[in-house]
Amino acid sequence: MSVTEARVRRGIDTVAAPRAGGPGGPRYKWIVLSNTTLGILMATINASILLIALPDIFRGVGINPLTPANTSLLLWLIMGYLVVTAVLVVSFGRLGDMYGRVKMYNAGFAIFTVFSVLLALTWMQGTPAVLWLIFMRILQGVGGALLMANSSAIITDAFPVEQRGLALGLNQVAGIAGSFLGLIIGGLLGPIDWRLVFLVSVPVGIFGTIWAYLRLRDTGIRQPARLDWWGNITFAAGLVAVLVGITYGIQPYGGHTMGWTNPWVAGSLVGGVAVLVLFCIIETRVPDPMFHLSLFRIRAFTAGNLASLLSAIGRGGLMFILIIWLQGIWLPRHGYGFADTPLWAGIYMLPLTAGFLVAGPVSGAISDKHGARLLATGGMVVAALSFLWLLLLPVDFDYWTFAAALLLNGIGMGLFAAPNRAGIMNALPSNRRGVGAGMSTTFQNSAMVLSIGIFFSLMITGLARSLPATLTAGLTAHGVSTADAARVAALPPVSVLFSSLLGYNPVQSLLGPTVLAKLPPADAAYLTGRGFFPALISGPFSDGLAVAFVFAIAACLVAAVASALRGGKYAYGDTPAAAPLPDHGAPLDQSQLKACNGSRSSGPAVVPDNTQASGAGGTGP
Repeated sequence: MSVTEARVRRGIDTVAAPRAGGPGGPRYKWIVLSNTTLGILMATINASILLIALPDIFRGVGINPLTPANTSLLLWLIMGYLVVTAVLVVSFGRLGDMYGRVKMYNAGFAIFTVFSVLLALTWMQGTPAVLWLIFMRILQGVGGALLMANSSAIITDAFPVEQRGLALGLNQVAGIAGSFLGLIIGGLLGPIDWRLVFLVSVPVGIFGTIWAYLRLRDTGIRQPARLDWWGNITFAAGLVAVLVGITYGIQPYGGHTMGWTNPWVAGSLVGGVAVLVLFCIIETRVPDPMFHLSLFRIRAFTAGNLASLLSAIGRGGLMFILIIWLQGIWLPRHGYGFADTPLWAGIYMLPLTAGFLVAGPVSGAISDKHGARLLATGGMVVAALSFLWLLLLPVDFDYWTFAAALLLNGIGMGLFAAPNRAGIMNALPSNRRGVGAGMSTTFQNSAMVLSIGIFFSLMITGLARSLPATLTAGLTAHGVSTADAARVAALPPVSVLFSSLLGYNPVQSLLGPTVLAKLPPADAAYLTGRGFFPALISGPFSDGLAVAFVFAIAACLVAAVASALRGGKYAYGDTPAAAPLPDHGAPLDQSQLKACNGSRSSGPAVVPDNTQASGAGGTGP
């Protein structure tokens, strides 16, 4: 069979010349990029839009999120979306490889839109209303997971190898920028009407669904296979157990400031890890595994995902820490009312988004010519330096130095994200792009939840050392009784963090109206004003902040080392030695392993799916 006949049989070529805007036409790839970028932007904006709008949502449904009994509701409303996307993206990527990536992607747009409407149609009040929002939010995450799992694979199918870095860079940067734009959008819409926070996605979702249905077509190679039910079940159960354990680990337990000593949390973490080990064993023995462990023998894929995991751990909790820093301390000390701080926190963090937007597309385009290693590694070093800069700033900083540090962090993360994603996708065989992209997204999203747990734990540990004594001394000095001051000081530090995160007046929330009514008006006004709490918490917060930034620096530097180990410029070929992987979990044979790691001995690569060859400068492991 000739090469042309083989390509026609796989559906890559057609008899007639392709239309400019149709599959294979010169404009089709830009249609793909525009639509998938819109989908990813919508999904990632919704991952963070609640952070700033939470006070308006909770006021709208009539519930106090700072009540200890409501802490788990607050956490699940924030993290439920992240958990479900982390769990489902691999399965959905696998389904895309089997039944068509565009079909799965279109379904994601439609599902996301439907549940955006249902989120806004909440008619209940109190706890039932929040439970409804959590459930609808989880189902909205199913749509988000379908979008995230298949967008990168659809782009890789549509673009030639010499343009993939630019295309994936634009898509990746839009996704990361969306997580910060969500803060501003939530801050603008929440005060008008909390339902607008969910409704804002509806017109975008309707337009994107119709556009994708009419214009996108599957151009990649489908891989018929059976569903790996045991793999899906054990992976979902294990990962959910671990992520739920992390979520409850940052909540108080008994007399402890956190829940890591809670037997249920420990059992969830240990049991989850054990089930994930069982999952790995299953994946080596079933004929059609969902998680192709053999892909980890491709050095560029393994190193890129390890670097991505560590980068997300360093970046994930950063958003929360910066919001608390701005809302709880800096903005009130500079004249902003507590109720106004959520919106302004999003605005003051714009330099971070600007850095992503500038560096991402440029680094993606450069990586098309020179490979991912230098840019991605350098980006992580730059990000580590930006965390060091933030570490050296005083708590009450000059804004322009803070903005410059954020800009540098955004540039570093942008330099890393686009080339790293392109390097991962280029390393994948054409019939494994869906599941490979899903695996990569799982690492990122799981790392975000893990990062939130780590950063909050480090911050709470730092606060717990000095906050109780500081609070007691400050409150009793302004007329609060010793008993009331001791009661407030005994509250877990997470209450202070959540109060700052939500833009509530912390002292007013912690003392309550009954205690404040007993105080002289001057003392009550001072305690609930913009000066007392930010000045009081600055010292303890600085201790926690230092530990968190040191951890972020270490994560970025280890990510830089992992990135440097990926090898030279490489794109997976489609020569006999680099054929798509067989649909089973068996190890690669030597010819496949050579191709996967960019061995020059296999000759020039012929990259499938409308792509061109790329020099394979990597070496074997």
